[in-house]
Amino acid sequence: MARELLKGNIAMAEAAIRAGVEAYFGYPITPQTELLEWMSARMPELGRAFLQAESEVAAINMVYGAACTGARVMSSSSSPGVSLMMEGLSYIAGTELPVVLIDVVRGGPGLGNIAPSQGDYNQIVHGGGHGDYHPIVLAPASLQEAIDLTVLAFDLAEKYRSIVIVMADGNIGQMMEPAELPPMQPLKRTRPEWAVTGALGRERRILSSIYIKPEEEEITNLRLLERWNQIKANEIRWKGYYLDDAEIVVIGYGTAGRVALSALRQARAEGIPVGLFRPISLSPFPYQAIAELAGKAKAFLVVEMNTGQMLEDVRLAAAQRLPVEFYGRLGGVVPFPDEILSEIRRMHSEPLTITDDPRPAWMRRLKDILKQEVN
Repeated sequence: MARELLKGNIAMAEAAIRAGVEAYFGYPITPQTELLEWMSARMPELGRAFLQAESEVAAINMVYGAACTGARVMSSSSSPGVSLMMEGLSYIAGTELPVVLIDVVRGGPGLGNIAPSQGDYNQIVHGGGHGDYHPIVLAPASLQEAIDLTVLAFDLAEKYRSIVIVMADGNIGQMMEPAELPPMQPLKRTRPEWAVTGALGRERRILSSIYIKPEEEEITNLRLLERWNQIKANEIRWKGYYLDDAEIVVIGYGTAGRVALSALRQARAEGIPVGLFRPISLSPFPYQAIAELAGKAKAFLVVEMNTGQMLEDVRLAAAQRLPVEFYGRLGGVVPFPDEILSEIRRMHSEPLTITDDPRPAWMRRLKDILKQEVN
């Protein structure tokens, strides 16, 4: 199909529709509201279910109920709205249901603001509802990737009976660029053998996250862990740029990775041997690939739109084998390529050492930048 000019939220909504989503439940919250609005028009005209719930808590529990039927279901929200969904997500994980959630991340903590941020990393990748479970988390850096990962999310959810979260920062949700939508898929005609579809003529099926006996809960958790190990073996995704001869490797996802790529190209033009590693699956995280890079490069620079949440995963993978530096912007501020380029130049010209935590030095540099901006 031909490429067309699309807005991120609408592109992800239409991608979900073309992937065969049968029911959508959500609640408006900026910067993802256009996604819900698009669904409110398109789903009914296609004869599919759309419902604007009274809250995010209600929306995720409607998703829970609909997912029990084996239908393709989803919701979308933004950071504080996703926080309200966490109990429901834990119930969904405990019941082993396939569900897709799109999180268009905004500034925080608290109500924060509606500007793009990556402050949900810990909440989505390492946090979430209570208990032992892991969602699959995918992070797009362009509209085309947001479309493709949304379609992929439904396939992965059903393959592993798992929650799949497309974590797109507010910049991805609000930006416009050319992209190609997939063809419309037919709706599913069959339901999986575990689905509750009415027990006429067969034994009833029960779906629940309640296991009163600890031994039964332990078996369930082991089953979830076994499935997660399969996901880790098969579903790690990342993209590399100029890594063959890179002495400095910038590591960033989503918009931060995209901005870093612009800085990297300028640095390459200046003769600096720098590359970019952009994680696409944040969960499972590409630990092994980063560990291998740590054995080749001289230093890492982690770039995020938060205080260094992915930084901890990178440092874990690097295992103190090389210096790991950090640069971040906070509260919905998007870094400029020139800022990242300055960090690359600094690392290329200065001797670097392995430190316990690179954030204090970064904070001092960022404060200097903020003083210049104010003046």
